[in-house]
Amino acid sequence: MSKSTTLKSNLYKILEAGHSHDFLSRFFEGSMAVLIILNVIAFSLETVPSIHDRHEVFFRVFDLVSIGIFTLEYAARLWVCTEHPPFRGLTPFRARLKFARSPLMIVDFLAIAPFLLSFIVPMDLRVLRILRLVRFFKLARFSPAFNTMLRVIAGERDALLGVLIVMFGMIIIAASLLYLAEGHLPGSNFSTVPEAMWWAVATLTTVGYGDVTPVTALGRFLAGVVMISGLGFFALPIGIIASGFMEEFRRKDFVVSWGMAARSEVFHTLKPEEIADVLNLLKARTAPPGSVIAIDGEKPGALFMIGSGDVEIRDVDRPEIDAIRLVEGQFWGARSLLTGEQGETATAISTCDLIVLDQEDFRNLSRLRPDLHRRLLANIADVHDPFAGAKLKHATEAAPEQAT
Repeated sequence: MSKSTTLKSNLYKILEAGHSHDFLSRFFEGSMAVLIILNVIAFSLETVPSIHDRHEVFFRVFDLVSIGIFTLEYAARLWVCTEHPPFRGLTPFRARLKFARSPLMIVDFLAIAPFLLSFIVPMDLRVLRILRLVRFFKLARFSPAFNTMLRVIAGERDALLGVLIVMFGMIIIAASLLYLAEGHLPGSNFSTVPEAMWWAVATLTTVGYGDVTPVTALGRFLAGVVMISGLGFFALPIGIIASGFMEEFRRKDFVVSWGMAARSEVFHTLKPEEIADVLNLLKARTAPPGSVIAIDGEKPGALFMIGSGDVEIRDVDRPEIDAIRLVEGQFWGARSLLTGEQGETATAISTCDLIVLDQEDFRNLSRLRPDLHRRLLANIADVHDPFAGAKLKHATEAAPEQAT
């Protein structure tokens, strides 16, 4: 293996692997998150004329350094993306072109695009500063909490969209009622429905600026009804998101990254977008060295995939067979997932990042994405029993003894 290949593999593990215990991965993610937050703070401070004029050189140098780091990160991710298992069958150019179109890579590009664009198109400095706020969204890559929030919003999008539609309807109804009650009065602030909508928004959200108020008894009565309705109804989105967070935290111990899942041989034939769909079903856990990961009968119906680390497994049905060692990308528990029975006892040899797919979520996938379920099932079935070689060896050695 050449030095460049080794460097690419190591850099891939730092940038895309998602190892929760690796020092370099944690240091890189933490440093990038701090740099992004500092960029947002710098943007805010630059809008204060006295601070900007006094430290203009510092802000300029800091921006250039940040752009340099973000550009190197973007280029490095493009370089190592060919290490992603789903891209290994493509030419380097096609793999990088496809990877560059992924949502997070688009955000990464937009974070540096304003600076590059300023060399081509003359831009107002204020517009350039505003566009730098795109860097804030890079936190989705480095912050598990930010990533979790985006997944919760995406998962609850149907409910949130329904609430948004009803909220818009309530604004229209409230504005129309005040228009009918007071729109005919001379100099009224509710002479049209669009004008009354500002009052409806301020009232339903309980902000109540007081710049526009009803003056008649009927108008005030209707305003009271609108206020009471807004108190309860506008709390619905908060409840939906809070419920989504609780479900997300119940399901996951830490974030399963795309890169972490893509290294498993279970997903080796799936497309990147299909792996992204499966990510929502996966749970994750970290196992310290020497800990027992799965005991026969403890957790029926689960497939364990190794994101990083080494695991020793034993066949509980054949204790005479020696234990075997599984490494990053391999898995065990296929029989457990498909039948609900377990046949292995697993122990972590080193600190392990594990991905777990349980039987219930696997069945849900068959209802939601039957085509994807069939392909995933075929991938699991295609991989031979990890104990197959050991069983054959044991049977061969036992045959002469039986003959004797």
